[in-house]
Amino acid sequence: MLTKLQNFFDLYLNKDIKAEIPLQRRLQMASAALMVEMLHVDQQVTTEEDEKLRLLLKQRFNLDSSEIEALIDLAHNEKHEATDYFQFTSLLNEHYSQQQKIDLVEDLWQLAYADHELDKYEEHLLRRLSELLHVPHQDFIRTKHKTLKENN
Repeated sequence: MLTKLQNFFDLYLNKDIKAEIPLQRRLQMASAALMVEMLHVDQQVTTEEDEKLRLLLKQRFNLDSSEIEALIDLAHNEKHEATDYFQFTSLLNEHYSQQQKIDLVEDLWQLAYADHELDKYEEHLLRRLSELLHVPHQDFIRTKHKTLKENN
């Protein structure tokens, strides 16, 4: 069963169109997919979380406003549905440095804490994604504490 959100990301990650879409763009979209899922995992999207997502997408990936809006609109329409994270994390594992993966985990923590609350589903997803990205537990914890310190 494919969702609109899954179809959107398949467009950027499908192996058949690798030649058409630059690797950098597919990496950005894989990271953005994980960020969008983090935003919706607790099924409550606050204004702070929504603004943080827009800011992170703009800062980290230099997406233009229309790309950001299309991505967010699809996520809001689909809300929380099952997603195969492996297709995203495997692409990131293949091409991201360890530091880039740690930076992504930090961005995910920032999204999780954007509303100044950590939901158990957010933490569970973060732990799962961190493991799929092969981010060591010490970096998982370090980025969590760094984000907490910045948000207090």
